[in-house]
Amino acid sequence: MSAPTKMALRFPKGRFAMLSVYSFTGAAIVASTIFSLLLFLSLDDNPLMQWLFGALAVIFEAGKFYAWYEFGERRAHGNYVGALSALAFYLILALISIGGSIGGINSATNAAQSEQRQAQAQIDAYNRQINAIEQQITLNNQAAERYIELDRIATGVARLQKENNQLRKEQQQLALERDSLPAVAQGSILGLISNLANTLGVSADQAQSWLVIFLSVLLDVFAAFFVGVIGEEQRFRHWYRQPHATPPTPVNTKESSRVIEIDTESTTPSEVPNEDVDSPYADIKAALAAKTLRCSKKAVMAEYALSQEAVDTLFTHLQQQGLVAKKPNHHYHWVG
Repeated sequence: MSAPTKMALRFPKGRFAMLSVYSFTGAAIVASTIFSLLLFLSLDDNPLMQWLFGALAVIFEAGKFYAWYEFGERRAHGNYVGALSALAFYLILALISIGGSIGGINSATNAAQSEQRQAQAQIDAYNRQINAIEQQITLNNQAAERYIELDRIATGVARLQKENNQLRKEQQQLALERDSLPAVAQGSILGLISNLANTLGVSADQAQSWLVIFLSVLLDVFAAFFVGVIGEEQRFRHWYRQPHATPPTPVNTKESSRVIEIDTESTTPSEVPNEDVDSPYADIKAALAAKTLRCSKKAVMAEYALSQEAVDTLFTHLQQQGLVAKKPNHHYHWVG
């Protein structure tokens, strides 16, 4: 078993990791709040009521994430009844937030579809005019054939040909105006909805509904996950500043529960610990020699639940035996 899997101790996350976590959390909370605001602000046109509904949306969003943070705090301290109450409160606020996100995302996709429909409607209007002119030209040609049969070429056919030429010019002008319109660009979200509808064999409206619900739930889960990461990291940092505290989440409970009983009051750096084969000292020495345990005071203290004084005594004795040495940066390494 390697040292990382046996150690119950990890180190606090670095600055880059925490900056990333805070950035992701802030972005998710802001996005969720904005989508909720889009729904609540549309409830009333009165500026005062909009301000009140907007404040209510922000309060719900902030309360939701604090309730999730409080759930993690109470669960970590073993207050499971309080954790359940915080979880229930979070779920209620999360349902409201998801509803707001659904309304906001759905409004955005509807706006994109509306723009596309308007552009397509302009093209369809030009196509209808062009088709109407084509039908008129066809009727004129049929009338011209009738005039030819009646030997009235000079009076009827010439007039119809002149009319057809004018219609052709109008038709060409309409085609030029239609082709000069901006291309109807299909946005990414609309393309995704279309592909989902084709894949699932449902209508575009149903595909849009399922996509909006999925994105809204995913946004809340994403934000809640990173809020939980922040809470766990804060609890771990608080424990990490107290070296004699018990780790909150040991990796290997069977190995971590072993306690080495070394009398630090009666043991001095010059005294030799018990080196019996079955003693914990022999286990530590063997683990360090096999490099399955990192040669570090913190690693030994976390793995074998030693006090700081006992670990200091142990490493002093190993130095006296020439088994470990201290580097210039005060880190130890095995030399035996």
